[in-house]
Amino acid sequence: MNFDFKTPVNRKGTHSYKWDVEDHELPMWVADMDFKTAPAITQAILNRTHQDAFGYNIVPQSFYDSVAKWWKKRHHWDIDPKWVMFCSGVVPAISSIVRKMTQPQEHVIVLSPVYNIFYNSIINNNRIVVESKLNYQNETYSINFEDLEAKLSDPKSTLLIFCNPHNPIGKVWDKETLKKVGDLCIKHKVLIISDEIHCDLTHPEYTYTPMASISHDISQNTITCISPTKTFNLAGLQTSAIVVANETVRKQVHRGINTDEVAEPNTFAIQACEAAFNHGEPWLNELLMILQENRETLTQAITSAFSELKIIQSEATYLAWLDCSNITDDTQALCDYIRKETGLYLSAGHIFGGNGDQFIRWNYACPKTILEDGISRFIKALTHYQSNHT
Repeated sequence: MNFDFKTPVNRKGTHSYKWDVEDHELPMWVADMDFKTAPAITQAILNRTHQDAFGYNIVPQSFYDSVAKWWKKRHHWDIDPKWVMFCSGVVPAISSIVRKMTQPQEHVIVLSPVYNIFYNSIINNNRIVVESKLNYQNETYSINFEDLEAKLSDPKSTLLIFCNPHNPIGKVWDKETLKKVGDLCIKHKVLIISDEIHCDLTHPEYTYTPMASISHDISQNTITCISPTKTFNLAGLQTSAIVVANETVRKQVHRGINTDEVAEPNTFAIQACEAAFNHGEPWLNELLMILQENRETLTQAITSAFSELKIIQSEATYLAWLDCSNITDDTQALCDYIRKETGLYLSAGHIFGGNGDQFIRWNYACPKTILEDGISRFIKALTHYQSNHT
């Protein structure tokens, strides 16, 4: 290993959203990694601070080129740099697109369970959330196409927010599924936002395919949101890109993000993104190996200790999705109990919609010593929980 994935980073007392907890608590909930940042990114930020000036910033051509180069090399998708727009984050991008590309009270469809902030981006903008619940059978999720088409065909439905790979279930949608979804949206004149922020965290034995790469027609009906922030743990630097091949749609999105004032970079956003895409691949390759080891450690420990629990076979992300339905029908109460008993802070799945209320989401992107601490706390808490609830 050429990079340090073993040394814990002390983030307490740093105003960290994740780590602003009690001293005895261990947060393993929000999708925020606890590894040291890739050295190339840290160095780029240091180089910027040494300029001793922090005024307004522009988005240079090199930013667009770095995005296009990364997706061509890493994911075999030919992006014209002219299709790329800077945005201060994927969530701001999605919220802005919802505002610009739909009207109040129109329907926005999501496939649930799904990233909970999608709901906020819809509801907060006075649009109507329409859930098409994923099928769940034999510990596997799939799209209910009959239900999805019925909801797409409603004249009030104008937008689908798609997640590829899918958070929280870790599903990497295959080409056949992507084409079927994309063609249905074209058939029913429903625009697609494809949130692909987790794509670089696809597990080695699986292949991520960008929605917009499936066909020319689908690319003309898709707005793709991408970012280095999940891959390289840079969420606090507020940097992302929106890729739109359709010129008319691109102009509308560009107007929207500029109207909403989310199209200008902060002092470090461009430098960090370019460093990640131009020089971060060796670090990422090692990270994926570490995450695979952690995933195996977590799965083995939990399923050995509790045969009643099922960990869904994940294909991407560093988020384990634990089916607790054999233990409880209220995972919020279970998470509260675990946190109270041991300080381990996990995410209850109900916030993700669909059948999420029977699941817990567990972030295992951390040094192994921290993961082992979390596992120990979980086993202790769940053992006590079962003895008190039988």
